[in-house]
Amino acid sequence: MSNELHNDSESEAFLAEVCWHYFINEMTQSEVARLLGITRLRVNQAIKTARETGLVRVEIQSFHTTRLSLQQRLKNRLDLAEVIVAPANREAHDYHQPVGAALAALLANGLREGQWKSIGVSWGMTLKNTITRLPRLSLPEVEIVSMIGGTSEGASFNAFGVASGFADRLGAKYALFAAPIYLSPSADRSIFLSDAVFQRHLKKLTILDVAVLVAGDLSDKSFLMSSAVPPHVTADDLAAKGAVGDILGRFLNAHGNEIDHEINSCAVGMDLEELSKVPERVLAAAGKHKVEIIIAAIRRGLVTTLVTDDITAELILEKLE
Repeated sequence: MSNELHNDSESEAFLAEVCWHYFINEMTQSEVARLLGITRLRVNQAIKTARETGLVRVEIQSFHTTRLSLQQRLKNRLDLAEVIVAPANREAHDYHQPVGAALAALLANGLREGQWKSIGVSWGMTLKNTITRLPRLSLPEVEIVSMIGGTSEGASFNAFGVASGFADRLGAKYALFAAPIYLSPSADRSIFLSDAVFQRHLKKLTILDVAVLVAGDLSDKSFLMSSAVPPHVTADDLAAKGAVGDILGRFLNAHGNEIDHEINSCAVGMDLEELSKVPERVLAAAGKHKVEIIIAAIRRGLVTTLVTDDITAELILEKLE
């Protein structure tokens, strides 16, 4: 290479030669520097300039790039710490399996790295699918803590089944919130929860490292709506109050505020204000019917990481436009 080009780090010919050796010939920056008789810093600056001016453009020819773009757009738009977008089957949209698998991978990685010792869990089919995708580990120092009361139905995916299922898969301990998810309106919730057993459990919820959440909507797809809410409470009643769905049995409006309905004062479990203090809060949810409650939960500040699928990610972005 001529001295003229060596002395002109902005020359297109110089930039092109540096980048050709670096990107096409797959040489290291040090190797390029030795070949051209320049410093490694100058090589680094040349590569940076080439990228900034558009001389070099990186194109990845993969269907995965669409999902990566969705992840970044959602992360920026919703101001989240992390977004994971799983590929969905567009011909037969399953709301639970892709998201369950993605959540399992996220949790397995975090557990192997020792990120969490106390894990709060809710309930639902997505978490049931997550359990089946988790590797079998031996983590006796980890405790799985149920964040809500349960029901006598849906044994494998209610609060009791999910907490014990996670613990069995991970070789961990578990603690159940041994109470119904909703008390009757005539019951005094504060007196009920003053029992020493419940107070010990509520204390565990104040020291969670991560909370694993799902979102419920008002449709008949929701197990909470079909099998857990009191018989006198209907979807129409809740919708009339502005509800778009629930997080931990608390029904929220589109802005993320709890609706003015007695059911919220009857719920047994972690308060949403307490939930918002957990360092990491992972929401796993997908489906057109859950778009509004996903957005509401994020607006409320209940979510730091969102795990969803590409179909739902697109719908969320459309809703926010």
